[in-house]
Amino acid sequence: MSPVSDSSNRVIPGPQEPEEKTYHPSDGLFTDAHVPDFDAYLALYKKSTEEPEEFWADVAQEFYWKKPPSGQMLQFNFDVNKGNIYIKFMEGAKTNICYNVLDRNVHERNLGEKVAYYWEGNSPNHHQTITYNQLLRNVCRCANALKLLGVKKGDRVAIYLPMIPELVYTMLACARIGAVHSIVFAGFSSESLCERIMDAQCNILVTADGVYRGDKLINLKKTASEALERCKERYVPVCCSPLSEEPLFTSASHPSIIHTHTHTHTHTPEHSPCQRLPGTPWDESCDIWWADLMDGVSDECEPEWMDSEDPLFILYTSGSTGKPKGVVHTVTGYMLYTSLTFKYVFDYHHDDVYWCTADIGWITGHSYITYGPLANGATSVLFEGVPVYPHVGRLWEIIEKYGVSKFYTAPTAIRLLMKYGREPLYDLSSLRVLGTVGEPINPEAWLWYYDVVGQQRCPVIDTFWQTETGGHVLTPLPAATPLKPGSATCPFFGVQPAVLNEHGEELEGEAEGYLVFRKPWPGIMRGVYGNQERFESTYFRKFPGFYVTGDGCRRDKDGYYWITGRIDDMLNVSGHLLSTAEVEAALTEHPSVAEAAVVSRPHAVKGECLYCFVTLKDHKEFNRTLMEELKRKGQREKIGPIATPDFIQNAPGLPKTRSGKIMRRVLRQIARNEKDLGDLSTLADPKVVEVLFSQRWEAAA
Repeated sequence: MSPVSDSSNRVIPGPQEPEEKTYHPSDGLFTDAHVPDFDAYLALYKKSTEEPEEFWADVAQEFYWKKPPSGQMLQFNFDVNKGNIYIKFMEGAKTNICYNVLDRNVHERNLGEKVAYYWEGNSPNHHQTITYNQLLRNVCRCANALKLLGVKKGDRVAIYLPMIPELVYTMLACARIGAVHSIVFAGFSSESLCERIMDAQCNILVTADGVYRGDKLINLKKTASEALERCKERYVPVCCSPLSEEPLFTSASHPSIIHTHTHTHTHTPEHSPCQRLPGTPWDESCDIWWADLMDGVSDECEPEWMDSEDPLFILYTSGSTGKPKGVVHTVTGYMLYTSLTFKYVFDYHHDDVYWCTADIGWITGHSYITYGPLANGATSVLFEGVPVYPHVGRLWEIIEKYGVSKFYTAPTAIRLLMKYGREPLYDLSSLRVLGTVGEPINPEAWLWYYDVVGQQRCPVIDTFWQTETGGHVLTPLPAATPLKPGSATCPFFGVQPAVLNEHGEELEGEAEGYLVFRKPWPGIMRGVYGNQERFESTYFRKFPGFYVTGDGCRRDKDGYYWITGRIDDMLNVSGHLLSTAEVEAALTEHPSVAEAAVVSRPHAVKGECLYCFVTLKDHKEFNRTLMEELKRKGQREKIGPIATPDFIQNAPGLPKTRSGKIMRRVLRQIARNEKDLGDLSTLADPKVVEVLFSQRWEAAA
C-alpha cells in the first residue's frame, strides 16, 4: 500500500508492511478507541494541519472560559530574519487552568467523589486516596495560605518537594491565584536549587523536612536552607519579610526572597510518620511549618482569571552552555495540548486507572501526572518510591493493587527490571496500554516490555517530546498506529516535522538529519525566562523558519521517525537531560583539575552514562581518592546524584584541533573503545589519542 501524502507533498506514513516487524493491538482491545484506526488518524491529522483554527476550536469547547476565545486562533513567527520569534494562541481569551482541572470536574461533570489520586508512599505501608472534592479543597486552602504570605498574580514560587500530595496542591494553588510555579526536582543540589531560585526571581520556597528514597534519608530542608544561604550571599539587603522584620535579600533586578514554608513529611521506611525530622535547620524569623500556615485557612478560593498567554510555570532544562534554561509555558495552549495528548495517546476512558512513574520535578510529571490527567477527570497513581524498594516487584505490585490499565514509564526503569526475570509474580491483566518516555527505547527493552509486562496484548507507545514542546509531538496512538520497536512513529495532531541536512536543506522520503518542526502547536514553549536572545539562538537561529529540537532523527521508507540522539553537547542519563558544559564546570571546580571533558557512553540500564576525562594540574596525583572526591563534590554537591560520573579517566592531554576545540567525537570513540577513528588530520597532536587509549584501564566505575 502506498504512503499517503498531504497537500504539500510531504510524506505521511501509511499502514504498509515495512521491512521491520510491525505490531498491532490485539483484536477487541480497543473497540471503543478515540482514534480507532490509521485512516481515522490520517483524517484528524489532515484537519489539524489544514484547518487548525477549526480543529483547536473544537478542542476548546470542552473547557470553561471566563472570556471565550475569538479572532485568530494561532499567531507566530519562526523566522529570525523576519523579526522576534513569538507564538500566541487564543490571545485575548480568559480562563484558569486550575478551575478547568478541578472545579469543572467537581461542579460540571459531577466527579467530586471520583478518585483523583491513589498516593503510594516510599513504603507500601503508606498510602492515601484523594478524591476530586478533597483535591479541590486542599488546593484552595494552599492558595489562600499563599495569598496570606503576599503571593499574587505573576509572582514566582519555587517548589522543592518530593512526590507527595502537597506537591500537587502547591502547584495547582499557584495556578489558581495566577502565580508562576517553578518546580525543582528534589534530587538537585543546593547550588542547582539556588541557581533556579535566583534566575526565576522567586519570592517563596516550599519544601519538606525530608524524604526517604528506598532506605536512604534525604534532608531536603537542609539542602533548601543551604540554597537560601547561597542566595543571600548574592543579594543586597533592602526590604523585609512579611513573616518578620528581618531583611530579605535582593538586587536591582530581583524581587524579595522569602524563606521557606515546610511540610513535615519524613517517614521511616517501615514505620509511621515522624513528627519532624530531627536536626532540621530552622530559622524562626522566616521559616514556617505547613500545618501552622494552613491552620484555619478557608477551603474556598475564587480563581484568578488569566489571559491565554499569561505564564503558567517555569521549568528548567539543561543548556549546552552549562546554564539551565527557564522554559516558560503559558495557560491556554498548554492546557488544551496536554489534555488532548493525554486523551488520545493513552486512549483514556472514564474507568481507566492511569500511572505515570515520573517525578513532577520534570516536564513528564507536569504534563502527564498533573495537568493532562486532571483535565480529563482521570484517576491516577501518584508514586513516591523507587522501582526496586522494598522489593524488585514493587511496580507490578502497585499495578495489581489498583488495577492500573495505562502505564507510562522510562526505558531506564524497564532495563533495570529486565534483569530480575521474565515473570513478574503479580497479576498484570488489567493493563491495556504501555508507554515509554525520556529517551528512545532500544528494541530489546521494547520487546521485553511488550512480551513480559504487556503479555503481547498491550501496544507500547514510545513518545518523543521535550520540556520545550509541552507534550507529545511524535507518538503512536494505541489502536491506530502499527508499531515498530524503537520508533516514535508519527506526528501528533497539529505537529509538522521535517528533516534537514547540515545546510538547512529539507530532505524528502527516507533521510537522516536534524529533526525540526515547521509550525508551532498550542503547547510549545513561549520563551526562555528573561532571555529572548537565548530563546532565539538556541531554537531558531540555526535554521531560520524552523523550531530546532537539538535531536537527530531518521525517517524510514514508511515515513516513521526514529530519534537518533542529541546533536549538540548534551547527555541523556536515565531520561534526564544534562549538558556537558554543566558537568565539566563542576569537575573543574576541584583544585586538582585543570581541564575536563565529558562524553556519553552507552549503559545497559541508564541508556547513557557519564564518561569523564580530567587533566590534572602539575604535581597532582590521579588516584582513587581523587576520583571519589570528583564524584562526590563535583557532581552530587554541585548538580545532583544524576550527574555522578560512571567513569573518570586521567587525561594528560585532550584531543584538540589547531584552533583549540576539543574533538568530542574522538573522546566518545575512546570511551567506547572504538579504534577506527577516521580522519585525525585536524588534531594539533594526534599522539594524545594513543595515550588516552593506553590509559583507558585507569578509568574506574
